[in-house]
Amino acid sequence: MTHLENQRGAAPLSRAARADDAVRRPLAVAATAGAFLVIALLVGADVVEDLRSGAGLVHAALELAVIAVAIAAAAGLAAQLVRLRRSATLLARDLDAAQLEAARWKREAEEVLRGLGAAIDRQFERWSLSAAEREVALLLLKGLAHKEIAELRRTSERTVRQQSLAVYRKAGLSGRAELSAFFLEDLLLPAAGDRAG
Repeated sequence: MTHLENQRGAAPLSRAARADDAVRRPLAVAATAGAFLVIALLVGADVVEDLRSGAGLVHAALELAVIAVAIAAAAGLAAQLVRLRRSATLLARDLDAAQLEAARWKREAEEVLRGLGAAIDRQFERWSLSAAEREVALLLLKGLAHKEIAELRRTSERTVRQQSLAVYRKAGLSGRAELSAFFLEDLLLPAAGDRAG
């Protein structure tokens, strides 16, 4: 949990919420510290005026105490502002690192998917599927129902069923489950215990 999350006692914030908070909080803290300094200056001016007009020392002492409290509060807020700036810097660095990692992962995933797509295309060629059968087979692999495939391809559901049966026959498979398993079997790694045996 970050410092900001601990202070709130709430569930962890998303990165975007933490970034937004890291921008707003320093502004609020700086404004509050500035307000305390303005209070200290105004009370200080009042003390000077009171002493000129002959006000009592007790009154002046109370106003000096108010000045001391306002300056202490401003100093505490300034220290918090420094911590918030550091936190914002760390958050920005973490966000940059996460964005780089996400971009790297996306590139790697795209490479894997291109390779998988090419492997599926090669297998469809080995099975001698027509262009329509290839399209239907891909949509079956994506998990679409015959009715959805028919709507996408603007054909009848009966035609899709016939093309599906042609795919299964040419592939030597019994149905959709075996078609999916054919391509997924090599993608799924065996459990650690299976590899050892």
